[in-house]
Amino acid sequence: MPPGTVIMSNQSIYDSFRKAYPEFVYERYGYDVQSDGLHIVFTFRIGDSFVFTPSAVIPRRNFLCFDQPDDILNTLVFNIGMIELISYWKCICPPVVTVRCGHLSESQILFWKKLYFNGLGEFFYINGIHATLDDFLQINSCEETEFPCRPIHPVFQYPSNHLVPIGGGKDSVVTLELLSSLTPANNLPQHRPVPLIMNPRGATVGCIQAAGYAMDEVLVIQRSIHPLLLDLNSQGYLNGHTPFSAMLAFYTLLAAQLSGIPNVALSNESSANESTVVGTGINHQYSKSLEFENDFRQYVSEFISPAYNYFSFLRPLSELQIAMLFSRYSQYFSVFRSCNAGSKQDIWCGKCAKCLFAYIILSPFIAPQQLNAIFGKNMLDDPDMQHFLLELTGQAETKPFECVGTIDEVNTALCLTLNRWYPDQRPTLLRNYSPNPSHPAILSQLLPDHNLTPSLINLLQKNVQAATT
Repeated sequence: MPPGTVIMSNQSIYDSFRKAYPEFVYERYGYDVQSDGLHIVFTFRIGDSFVFTPSAVIPRRNFLCFDQPDDILNTLVFNIGMIELISYWKCICPPVVTVRCGHLSESQILFWKKLYFNGLGEFFYINGIHATLDDFLQINSCEETEFPCRPIHPVFQYPSNHLVPIGGGKDSVVTLELLSSLTPANNLPQHRPVPLIMNPRGATVGCIQAAGYAMDEVLVIQRSIHPLLLDLNSQGYLNGHTPFSAMLAFYTLLAAQLSGIPNVALSNESSANESTVVGTGINHQYSKSLEFENDFRQYVSEFISPAYNYFSFLRPLSELQIAMLFSRYSQYFSVFRSCNAGSKQDIWCGKCAKCLFAYIILSPFIAPQQLNAIFGKNMLDDPDMQHFLLELTGQAETKPFECVGTIDEVNTALCLTLNRWYPDQRPTLLRNYSPNPSHPAILSQLLPDHNLTPSLINLLQKNVQAATT
């Protein structure tokens, strides 16, 4: 959490909104294939006061097929709307969500309630809102009609290939590089992984170009937020973190359908399972966790189709191992970015917890001079970063509300860095740092909880062994 961040006391606002606005309606969804691609729009309503119409476009590519059966598109787009709505619900938090454009079973409703509640854990915490899974929301849907959600039966043209969402950071680079090294199966013409980018920016475009892809080889999703939501945020309506990775997950199913590629290889590591607030289930990275991944896979298999294979390729690895593997790909050093604060300017801001974490986790494997060139300075020599160091190393009540590694990984990285680069003269932040015992085995061991095939586990193991010997 940034220094000076105040936990809000918005319980009274939350309660008053819920009385004034008792219902949020998922009214409709629509899609239309146009000359430039597939256009999608949703309509959400809060009474007569607020109507939101967020949209998305998937531009045409030679490898995409937009001639899809309506039952398949209906089911996939309907479910995307179910995850899109949470960004709009949270500004007022009505106690009832009514789904008018589709039917949900009790099991599906339980899935969505759990996802919404855990995905909004940080939102509730920061806003000082006390809510429980039982009382925060009721979901109602229409009886069985012509609308989904119904199971579908897709057929894939490239059953052994992978879609790889690219976020512009080190993790998706490692996934793309390692999966690119796989031997093509059955000599299929489309064997290279296909990058997927939502709302391209400098770092994502730079990474796929460094990997040797042109933009017309990339599946792009252009997602737009309805301006009314931004207006309400500026007026002081409730705001905060939503489960972006869960939203991406549902869009990847549509991307898989259009591309004929059933395997969606995420780059979420084991570290995402650790809670952000010590001793609680509040996790900034909930929708990157194994718990969400398993829930999502079960939901998709039961209510959409078991033919889709969504998994995290890096799940058996720690952030430290991923940093070790990434350090072998210097062609990305000048283009990758993980800083949320500097994302619009495509920079490392050098002032946030994410920048410090990225610096620390890479520091055992990249020489200080080269690392300083990437970040613009030695992050460990900046005294203004002291509070973030305390959060990252477990000396504060919470970890930063960012996608960062575990406390053990950070301390291990610092120990390795001290031993390798600073045996005599420590940088400012480490002068009073008391190293915890390092865990070198963290670099070589793969964790057992994942959804990878044996061949993919072998691929990871081979590369980890090569990097540690």
